[in-house]
Amino acid sequence: MNFNKILLVFIFSSCLSLACVQAKVHYHKWDITYQYKSPDCFNKLVIVINGQSPGPTIYASLGDTIVVEVKNNLLTENTAIHWHGIRQIGTPWMDGTEGVTQCPILPGDTMTYRFVVDRPGTYIYHSHYGMQRSAGLNGMIVVKVPKGFPEPFTYDREYNILLNDWWHNSTNDQAAGLLMPEDQFKFVGEPQSLLMNGRGWFNCSLAASGNCNASHPECAPLTLTVVPGKTYLLRIASITSLSSLNFEIEGHSLTVVEADSHYVDPFVVKNLYIYSGETYSVILKADQDPTRNYWLASNVVGRKPATPTGTGLLNYYGIPRGRHPPTTRPTGPLWNDTNDRMQQSWATRAHPNFIEPPPVKSDRVIILLNTQNRIDGITRWSLNNVSHDLPHTPYLIALKNNLHHVFEQKPPPETYDIKNYDINVPPPNRNATRSTSIYKLEFGSVVDVVLQNANAYNPNNSETHPWHLHGHDFWVLGSGLGKFNPETDPKNYNLKDPILKNNVALQSYGWTAIRFKADNPGVWAFHCHVESHFFMGMGIVFEEGVDRLGKLPDSIMGCGKSRLGN
Repeated sequence: MNFNKILLVFIFSSCLSLACVQAKVHYHKWDITYQYKSPDCFNKLVIVINGQSPGPTIYASLGDTIVVEVKNNLLTENTAIHWHGIRQIGTPWMDGTEGVTQCPILPGDTMTYRFVVDRPGTYIYHSHYGMQRSAGLNGMIVVKVPKGFPEPFTYDREYNILLNDWWHNSTNDQAAGLLMPEDQFKFVGEPQSLLMNGRGWFNCSLAASGNCNASHPECAPLTLTVVPGKTYLLRIASITSLSSLNFEIEGHSLTVVEADSHYVDPFVVKNLYIYSGETYSVILKADQDPTRNYWLASNVVGRKPATPTGTGLLNYYGIPRGRHPPTTRPTGPLWNDTNDRMQQSWATRAHPNFIEPPPVKSDRVIILLNTQNRIDGITRWSLNNVSHDLPHTPYLIALKNNLHHVFEQKPPPETYDIKNYDINVPPPNRNATRSTSIYKLEFGSVVDVVLQNANAYNPNNSETHPWHLHGHDFWVLGSGLGKFNPETDPKNYNLKDPILKNNVALQSYGWTAIRFKADNPGVWAFHCHVESHFFMGMGIVFEEGVDRLGKLPDSIMGCGKSRLGN
């Protein structure tokens, strides 16, 4: 075993290592409220943490414990905080998913989250209640490797970049529009702006009211200062509610070295495609003309853009920080170039010295056809013609306390009519059913999930869907365009060096196959990370090994049948 493999064992092992001897506890106290903010120069109500949106970045090292005391002062809204990408091994009740692992935090109440970070890398956190993530309740988590153990790349300094899309109407307005019957249905529409670390730009001349101030300091562009000749690690995360993005730095190449907190075999890009819920680390060398500044740019891909380019500044030291580059803002690659986006997915493979090979075969295969349907006149997203609803009593509480009557017991379908279904036309069965049923997995089993995209409700429309699995990392075995063939496509799965991730893109009219071990006792959501899509039913839930858990904490109780007296 060479040094790199010894390092791998150290980093990814449990607390029988030096990392745990040195482990620390990081305490945070959060006050969640509404405040008026101007992230893109337009003033509106934003959900903030201690007055900030995005919220404060949490820093820790491998094996540390994070403790966050969350006080909900939203007055009229519940909330819950999900720690996206943190597997919550041994603490499934801290996952922060309302309806799945906990009851919501009621207005005026406080809940304390406590969990261990067991893998170094870049993570995000955000509300997992209704559509609050879109209102500004989000932030980043950075977990460092222990001191003295080098990563497979070097750099002089690092920066964090959190990408987001932004609307001027409220998330309550958006949610109400999605719940309307067909003749009144109103989609959230394209965002008004794109943000970097909570900063963007909206053309105030287009504002219908006087609530826009182009010189407001809150919408000054994100500016990263670099020293010529130095090397920088950029931790880039997407918390978007709808948009798939391209990110680039004008005139500079980016070397991808990490995806969803796993080291990748490095590859160079000009344009980094990043989907909601994903994180990447890239290496940037400050090796261009140092007498000017350069654009940071994000653009929408996968949907016909109606949102201006999101911009920031790469400032070469010695040049005024606020000076704009002499060039126009980059417009990015073609928004509908699916093949280019697929090339990045295929290039993302495990670093040669950090390969965790997947099991050679699975015990169970679930194939999910993604469609858009109508149920009682309401527009919904469905999987195998079933649109998911969350129960009033969270699954974890219900299963641990044998409250099986609070959600539907009939298992959801494992596949669809692959042979006869045409993914290129609107669904022939325009109706679907709603259900709270879940997939029960044998503990320790190996599960394959194949996501199949198809035409939505309207002709010639198949959207990009970023899928996120709670409680696990999964191997990305393969992806392609067109219909998945269960006889031939698995023969081409990458079983040699597939990347491990917790978020993966399902492209328009395409398929994506993943594999994971059901070895983390709990109940875990698997859903599209587009906020409105999950709100409209695009998700499923897995249960595994709940019988292995001890007593659940009282802090997650208090709703549905878990209320006192029920």
